Amino acid sequence: MTSGRRRTAVDAGRLRTVLGHPKLWIVPGLLTALVSLVLSLLYMGGILEPEDRLHRFPVALVNEDTGRPLPGAEQNLGARISAQVVGAASSDEVRWRRLDPAELKDQLASGKVYGALVIPEDFTDDVRSLGGRDAARPTLTVLTNPGMGSFGSSFASRIAQQAARKASTGIGEQIGGSPAFADASAAERLLLADPVEVVTETGHPIGGHSGLGLSAFYYTLLLVLAGFLGGNIIHNGVDTALGYADAEIGPWHTRRPTIPVNRTETLLLKSVMTAVLCLPMTALVMLACITVLGMDASHIPLLALFSYCSCLSVGLGVQAINAAFGSIGQIVSMFVFIALALPSSGATIPLEAVPGFYRFLAVFEPMRQLVSGVRAILYFDARADAGLGRAWIMLAVGFALALVFGFLMTRYYDRKGLHRMVPQPG
Repeated sequence: MTSGRRRTAVDAGRLRTVLGHPKLWIVPGLLTALVSLVLSLLYMGGILEPEDRLHRFPVALVNEDTGRPLPGAEQNLGARISAQVVGAASSDEVRWRRLDPAELKDQLASGKVYGALVIPEDFTDDVRSLGGRDAARPTLTVLTNPGMGSFGSSFASRIAQQAARKASTGIGEQIGGSPAFADASAAERLLLADPVEVVTETGHPIGGHSGLGLSAFYYTLLLVLAGFLGGNIIHNGVDTALGYADAEIGPWHTRRPTIPVNRTETLLLKSVMTAVLCLPMTALVMLACITVLGMDASHIPLLALFSYCSCLSVGLGVQAINAAFGSIGQIVSMFVFIALALPSSGATIPLEAVPGFYRFLAVFEPMRQLVSGVRAILYFDARADAGLGRAWIMLAVGFALALVFGFLMTRYYDRKGLHRMVPQPG
């Protein structure tokens, strides 16, 4: 009992000594504090003020009105409303695109606009007929684009509705004082104060199992996580199998004999394994999302190829970063592929509604490119101009950068004699 108590006392004293050593705390303390601070700033900084951060948010404006102008007016109401809407908008906030019906259909189908305000061809004639028997109430149509995400589509809808309501109020003020309505009843005058009906419709419909336009984001996130986590699992597993890291599962601890391979050979081995194992990872993601859960998806072969290449590009990037940065490589790759990528993806909050720093990141951050490609395949008929063409280009760039960076760094370390050999007990 005495020896047992003595061993306990010695262990406790040693623990107190170790805990009191400043060097034990410095690196973990600084890293955890830095990660917590930076993650908080990154994630919350991109979502707190989307309406105040608008920058050239694209909404379409289509004027089909062919009616003759009202008495005393030089333009029909469609032309007048169009000029007022475009003139009232700040060029730094909403970017109204004046399109014809064919252009509108094309831009909705390619994800170029988040929504639209449409002035029908009989709009001025319907306003002129107000007060007459069997008069039709004039209508303005707001079109949404749910494939651009629920927030972006609803935001565009609200902008278009506000413009339509303002136009309705202006028309009411114009015609309310007309002699034709001098004898109007109280109910009729109430209608004349806001004479235009605003109807909201879906401009480019997507499937019912698309998460209101968020399935592309979550599917992409699964691909990125598969590549990121899979890459790190392969990295740690290979180091353990080669004897450069301990294998510890619960109370079991083993250390395999070290196999003498240099850093370049190790990276090549990890890269080959990543290329092979990304196949089942991608297949299982598609199986779970499409087959089991019923996610709406078209162009399945193309989606499968793009998914595999996305997962592989992320996985190779993880291997390159881990090879270059060593033990902190997993933190670095977490920032590259997760922390910086999520708020700059433009999948939940449109890039036009986030600070400029995130728009800058979106130029090269991988998740933005992958979301654009998946969204084009799932919602926009795999059109290249919907983001798929750029996504393929950026995938190729990322693939090449990962290989070049990783192997340049490992070759440099090998030539410097910075080997990973671990001395073995005799």
